Amino acid sequence: MSIEQKTINTIRVLSAEMIEKANSGHPGLPLGAAPMAFTLWGRSMNHNPKNPKWINRDRFILSAGHGSALLYSLLHLFDYGLTTEDIKNFRQLDSKTPGHPEYGHTVGVEVTTGPLGQGMANAVGMAMAEAHLAARFNKDGYNIIDHYTYVLAGDGCMMEGIGYEAASLAGSLGLGKLIVLYDSNSITIEGSTDLAFHEDVCKRFQAMGWETLEVEDGNDIEDIYEKIEEAKKNLSQPTLIKVTTEIGYGAPGKQGKASAHGEPLGEEELKAMKEAFNWTEEPFVVPEDVKEFMAQLIKKGIEANEEWNRMYEEYKEKYPELAKELEDWLELKLPMDYLESDEFWSFEKDMSTREASGTVINRIAEKLPNLIGGSADLAPSNKTYMKSREDFSKENYGGSNIRFGVREHAMAGVVNGMFLHGGLRAYCGTFFVFSDYMKHSMRLASLMNLPAIYVLTHDSIGVGEDGPTHQPIEQLAMFRSMPNFVVFRPADARETAAAWYTALTRKTGPTGLVLTRQNLPLLEGTGKDALKGAYILKKEKKDLDLILLATGSEVHLVLEAAKVLEEKGIGVRVVSMPSWEIFEEQSHEYKEEVLPSKVEKRLAVEAAASLGWHKYVGLKGKVIAMESFGASGPGNQLFEKFGFTVDNIVEKALELVE
Repeated sequence: MSIEQKTINTIRVLSAEMIEKANSGHPGLPLGAAPMAFTLWGRSMNHNPKNPKWINRDRFILSAGHGSALLYSLLHLFDYGLTTEDIKNFRQLDSKTPGHPEYGHTVGVEVTTGPLGQGMANAVGMAMAEAHLAARFNKDGYNIIDHYTYVLAGDGCMMEGIGYEAASLAGSLGLGKLIVLYDSNSITIEGSTDLAFHEDVCKRFQAMGWETLEVEDGNDIEDIYEKIEEAKKNLSQPTLIKVTTEIGYGAPGKQGKASAHGEPLGEEELKAMKEAFNWTEEPFVVPEDVKEFMAQLIKKGIEANEEWNRMYEEYKEKYPELAKELEDWLELKLPMDYLESDEFWSFEKDMSTREASGTVINRIAEKLPNLIGGSADLAPSNKTYMKSREDFSKENYGGSNIRFGVREHAMAGVVNGMFLHGGLRAYCGTFFVFSDYMKHSMRLASLMNLPAIYVLTHDSIGVGEDGPTHQPIEQLAMFRSMPNFVVFRPADARETAAAWYTALTRKTGPTGLVLTRQNLPLLEGTGKDALKGAYILKKEKKDLDLILLATGSEVHLVLEAAKVLEEKGIGVRVVSMPSWEIFEEQSHEYKEEVLPSKVEKRLAVEAAASLGWHKYVGLKGKVIAMESFGASGPGNQLFEKFGFTVDNIVEKALELVE
């Protein structure tokens, strides 16, 4: 038996052992895909376990994240810091080896995966980031950014819609440094893929502009290696390598069966597998000759990094300004002087908050060269286009405006991939109602602490004539319920600047900018106070009787209502609450100052579902909100139909104070 084959069997045994010890996990993929994973990591991939954040490393994404035991075995053998104790604690509370790979939790894990197909979209984003950085910084003889993005995907990834959205975009963009290893074992949880999946995957990828290669025997590491190297030579197309494998390979009672997918092998089956591999080591023990072999492979990765370091030192001497710029990009440095300047915060006319956002984007584009983003075929409506920048395309990877096409879910996953790669500050846009298509990727951005930025326009029934299919009702409540996600619904242009300031300076999670289609007045008193999430926009003129709370397009309505109520002798305070999450981060003293607990008469107004508002209005307060879907008609008429008028606000307020 060759040392490479013995190493592959080591990966298989370690994976099966950790799953058996946990009595939980998915052994089928690790046993079948171990040869392709080892061949990639050991022969073709440039990576340095001693410098896992090396910017020019090749990226590896286990899109089929349920096969996490495979990845942990690789990280253990390649000495990324996962100890024997770590793999023994697979799937245990607070271990470094959770059930699915988690970015930022385990060194060497490039992205959180598990929801199938997500890794495909993340990989497209990483490949786009590599191409953009290379176009910006590489010079003749100095390919500072020059690496590949590899994906190990399964049949499930090939069925999920996000995977094909992403693959279609990658083909259109000709991302030649993106290579997908397709573990085609023809088994899912329910049984054979023939139950629901008959298409010719290679032909479908060919139709999307991909090169496709096939390996008929997933244990043939020479053929796998040759196909990977062939794929690397094609720099004008992404490549899918279909590798036919047997799920649960080596476990005689489960090999090729659905039962191998998501349950431990069992003691007897594990013993039989070890006998088939002539395995005599104690549990979790790596043979000495495998350790020695791995040390050689690790050394190869270290040397590749050192060679790059030497080239980069020369690059810094020859192109010091570019090197400094690259380092600034990688640190995600911001032009804080500009973000604090009067110019950034200055607006002189009424406008929709989507238009204000477009103004801010173009201001920032002049100061922040690594800003990149676009819309899902809605840039003219979302106002997401940077006028001073060119388009990112197959012909011009140096462009910064991304044409995502009508691919909302892939778009959000791609943005995650760009942040995960490093060096870029990415945003994307669509209508707020279509955030439903993006939600899973946005959730993963929150889970991974990625500062992604989502421009979500046409934010309420104010959309108007397009009707209830395009009028978001429950989406605000949904995103407000998501941990680590900041919602910012500004009331005017200056609050929109505050929203962008928040999104750009936030380091540990994503931000959703929820913006109007319709024009809104520029309100007196708005501005930097919005950075606190909620603030007193209009202070009471006499003893405080009532607090009016609102966000977005409803703020100017409550301001007008406050004037009427004041004329009736009522002491009214208006609080603008563009971001509940940021308000909750403020001190208890500040929150009490804005919303004094002794004032129980409160009325909140928002053209969306009421869920969540009762936290702020209390048992004695009221909410004017949407209790149904919208309707088709002019936006102003819809606001009147559903009670978002000054008269109705005054009426409900009087009911509270009388």
